[in-house]
Amino acid sequence: MRINILWFFLILAVSCRPSLISTPSPVGPTPSTKQLEWHELETYAFIHFTTNTFTGKEWGYGDESPSIFNPTNTNVDQWVRTLKNTGFKAVILTAKHHDGFCLWPSKYTKHSIAASPYKKGKGDLVKEVAQACKKHGLKFGLYLSPWDRNREDYGSPSYVTYYRNQLKELFENYGPVFEMWFDGANGGDGYYGGAKEKRRIDGKTYYDWPGTISMVRNMEPNILFFSDAGPDIRWVGNERGIAGETNWNTISPDTLYAGKAGIESLLNTGHENGTSWIPAEVDVSIRPGWFYHAEEDGKVKTPEELFDIYLTSVGRGSNLLLNIPPDRRGLLHEKDVEHLEGFHALLKERLGHNYLRKARVKADKSLDKTQRPLYLVDGKKDTFWAAEDKQAEIEISLNKPQELKYITLQEHIALGQRVKSFEVEVNDGNRWVTVGRGTTIGYKRILKIQPITAKKIRIRILDAKGPAVLNEISAS
Repeated sequence: MRINILWFFLILAVSCRPSLISTPSPVGPTPSTKQLEWHELETYAFIHFTTNTFTGKEWGYGDESPSIFNPTNTNVDQWVRTLKNTGFKAVILTAKHHDGFCLWPSKYTKHSIAASPYKKGKGDLVKEVAQACKKHGLKFGLYLSPWDRNREDYGSPSYVTYYRNQLKELFENYGPVFEMWFDGANGGDGYYGGAKEKRRIDGKTYYDWPGTISMVRNMEPNILFFSDAGPDIRWVGNERGIAGETNWNTISPDTLYAGKAGIESLLNTGHENGTSWIPAEVDVSIRPGWFYHAEEDGKVKTPEELFDIYLTSVGRGSNLLLNIPPDRRGLLHEKDVEHLEGFHALLKERLGHNYLRKARVKADKSLDKTQRPLYLVDGKKDTFWAAEDKQAEIEISLNKPQELKYITLQEHIALGQRVKSFEVEVNDGNRWVTVGRGTTIGYKRILKIQPITAKKIRIRILDAKGPAVLNEISAS
């Protein structure tokens, strides 16, 4: 009887206890579950490898013979193992570029790896990369260029059927695929089966993208689509590795389409009042070109340059898609590997030590007592602190004085992107010094500051679309 009474009071206490975390209402568009998972990837790799690798071109004309594709020492495991060891979370393979040469033995064309000397016509690089990604635990994505300078029927309805048939081959045989990538390079001069002429298409209507996207979603329900306008991920508007200092994850895509002119600025910054959550992906190559060219071996971006790109991409709330092209041997070149390893080392050295873990935190204007300021430094992605209105102040006391060079802020974007302006102050023991200001935060905002020894940090949220909801603050 005594035990039953104890159980009664225990159950009563638990049932009456308020939830540990009360959830504020979302503000504006919010990311889907798969978009949230995409944000957490942060960095992944692009791989461009085709006949261009052997002709020295960037955009093949379409008349290249498959016989020139003859890498002598291909080791796909070396590609993916290197990427895994240097912090990349996924790979997007260019299965077909604008020249039309296919890296898998497509039954719909003879212009493929099956007609090359690679493995005596029995090779399948899409399969090899997909299997290597699975082995090393990386996600696998595909880029199938909509433009095809080899196809005789490009510009006619039958080419769209051809393009969709190849997508069916890829998604039925090489999945799962986390991201499908397509761009706005559509139409122009080409070989076109020997016609050697310019062809123009209406990029807004020709491919019937809604129909193509629906077809792919039926095969791969969890796929994310990248293009200028999404629908899931947008282009950042340049290929230099730079997201906007103001970078909203939202745009209104109703009048946008891949290849539309004059939208680069919008894509770079997003729009505060956009109707859809379509975050920016920053695509840039480790070399001047997208394909390997021996004359560029001395122009590989240095670890320092790659770190700077990280700050202007991931550090501004976007994801970084870094292209690393295999050479004519079929290997990632030694110089590229060396610089990737150096870049990875810089990330660990400069951002790998968080001096705010378990620091003391106080905040004014908390939404309620369950939104504990300590959630801001607990290292957990599912906890957050919420303010009661659009302005707030957070003060963090370090366990001991530390020299700080980088301060990282993260919003709890599952409830929308809110912050419109903020500033960061540091107390060196004598006075408060403003060390950084910014507009948007989003998934992650990294501020590089002048090195300063700090005892305290103060974050001021100056304006927001709704009450600020922050996930994490760190300093290194």
